[in-house]
Amino acid sequence: MGFFFGMICISLNKNINLTVLTYIFIVLSILLSGFFSYFHYYFETKNKSEFTKYLFLLRFLSFFLLLLLFINPKIERTKFSNEKPVLSILKDNSSSISYLNAQEDVNRFVSVLKNNKALNSKFTIQEYKFGKQLNTSEIKAFNETSTDISKSIKQLNTLQNNIVAPVILITDGNQTQGIDYEYINTKSIIFPVVIGDTSIYSDVRISKINVNKFSFLNNKFPVEIFLNYTGVSAVNLPITIQKKGKTVFKKIISLSKEKKSFILNAKLNAQEIGPQFYDVSIGAIPNEKNKINNKKSFSLNVINEQQKIALITSTIHPDLGALKKIIESDQKRRLKIFNATESSLDLNDYQLVILYQPTGQFSSIFEKINEANLNFLLVSGEKTDWNFINQKQIGIHKNVISQTELYSPIFNNNFIPFKVEDLNFNVFTPLKDKFGNITFKENNNILLFQGINNVATTQPLLAVSSSNKQKKGFLFGEGIWKWRAASFLQTNSFKDFDYYMGSLLQYLVSRKKQERLSISIENSYAINSDITVSAFFTDENYLFDDRANLEIKLSHLETKEVLVAPFSLANNSYEIVLENLNVGTYSYEVSVVNQNIKKNGKFKITEFKVEEQFTSANANKLEKLAINTRGELFYKNQVELLIKSLVENDSFYTIQKATKIKKELINWKWIMFLVLILLSLEWFVRKYNGKI
Repeated sequence: MGFFFGMICISLNKNINLTVLTYIFIVLSILLSGFFSYFHYYFETKNKSEFTKYLFLLRFLSFFLLLLLFINPKIERTKFSNEKPVLSILKDNSSSISYLNAQEDVNRFVSVLKNNKALNSKFTIQEYKFGKQLNTSEIKAFNETSTDISKSIKQLNTLQNNIVAPVILITDGNQTQGIDYEYINTKSIIFPVVIGDTSIYSDVRISKINVNKFSFLNNKFPVEIFLNYTGVSAVNLPITIQKKGKTVFKKIISLSKEKKSFILNAKLNAQEIGPQFYDVSIGAIPNEKNKINNKKSFSLNVINEQQKIALITSTIHPDLGALKKIIESDQKRRLKIFNATESSLDLNDYQLVILYQPTGQFSSIFEKINEANLNFLLVSGEKTDWNFINQKQIGIHKNVISQTELYSPIFNNNFIPFKVEDLNFNVFTPLKDKFGNITFKENNNILLFQGINNVATTQPLLAVSSSNKQKKGFLFGEGIWKWRAASFLQTNSFKDFDYYMGSLLQYLVSRKKQERLSISIENSYAINSDITVSAFFTDENYLFDDRANLEIKLSHLETKEVLVAPFSLANNSYEIVLENLNVGTYSYEVSVVNQNIKKNGKFKITEFKVEEQFTSANANKLEKLAINTRGELFYKNQVELLIKSLVENDSFYTIQKATKIKKELINWKWIMFLVLILLSLEWFVRKYNGKI
């Protein structure tokens, strides 16, 4: 009876519930057990004794417990818990904090917040550091070389599943990369804390330098220098451009309270081939606090010849304009468009010929290409005459019908000849071409496969081939202008798509033998920045070789210090990250161990430190951030006011959460043990009374 009483108590508990069906099964089990026991000991038995009722009870309990095992009732319990709101502390970990001598202010402010009893009672406090991104692990304090406040806030939102929670942003407000944090879209209520000196000092700085990456030997190249001035008095300052310590340009400029910015345009001579390094400096104003931002460097590559590309067409199409933009996005390439009917066309001065939708009018063009063994890129489309092309024996054959088809691009991860990346081609608009199977008659490599109605095929959409020292490219479809537009919509820039197509053009233009080792490295880097060097190495069949050991040898040209370090394998390339290099010019040699394959070059580490370009904290932008996120701005000496504001703010409150927990009501092992005891006891009583 104690068991039944316990069941009743459990069911009466408001936090614990049994389902209606479970109650029905339990009642039926009681009735069946009672009926079976009564039938056995009272209905069938004529000679009843004083032990009959005990035997009835033992049989009843045994059968009921066995039926209860089959029912296996579960209890549902509601558990209540209190969940405090999360208070996130975002601490600026960039080197600008140490440059402004504000490390102690930051640490002291955070310490007071974390140790305050009222805050800990109301909030669950979480601390994060940030520089170029959010950091949740322990890292060295105040040494990050860039600041991205907007990215750190977005990463925190993702980490907290976009919950509405207060964020204390402790920073100087000076951001060096990323989108403007002033108008960031976030659900978090942000309380910025201004760290550092908020006084405005007179300052002149070089904010930006624009220069092309390439120039041609003995040509003049333009340099655009942006200057900014903060001050009241009018000043006349010299601006100087130097190369290897020698002045190549100098000019006096005037700045004042009314004229706070100046754009200087200079033209310099390109007199040496290869990477060239220049230093720009502007004179200091009286009592200028920060003179580091008065200097900046830039570099460019000087090349000896320009790549000339001819495009032959007999039709007008938007692709022509797109191809011109793609080709001339690189200063070392020039495109000229010709009509296929021009009889006096001389192609010998061109390194690459683009054949746009060839027809029978291209007969003489193909003859000139074959005679000079010129590299070419063939672009086909709706107006292409494939019967004419098949007769020219250029290494491909296409069995076509009059019907056209739309072909979607599918990126080939196993493409070998040169390194390219997927630009999310799966969302690009399909290209149009005549329907038919394509057959290559020579070695080929496919960059993009054809997809028809979302079904992948092994047919090429964009491919390259080579034979007899001639390189050939094939784009089987018109509408590449739509690809360029789609790429712009994704990235807000044509840069990625133009670079992708530029890699293809560079491969087709080059007549050099394919190299087994290629290096990706910039000409110059700012001090304290991470320098990532990528290398791509192939075997003799020009397939990526992941068995090789690559190493780089660095030599500082001024101090003669030498560093040798190995590369690490990273996907389909080799990589090494060079850190903590001193200012100066370095020569490098990348070599394959135990093989006579090497690549040489040089780069420069400049003194430019982006985090040291600011003289004070940017309180104005932080105040706008606070207003736009429904927060409030505080200063480094207002920690108690911030704590009071958070504690008294009714928008942040503890939430009581109810969690339903299901648990089995019975333990089958104990029930089976109890059934055995009851049955044994029943047998013993019957045996004792001579009923067995």
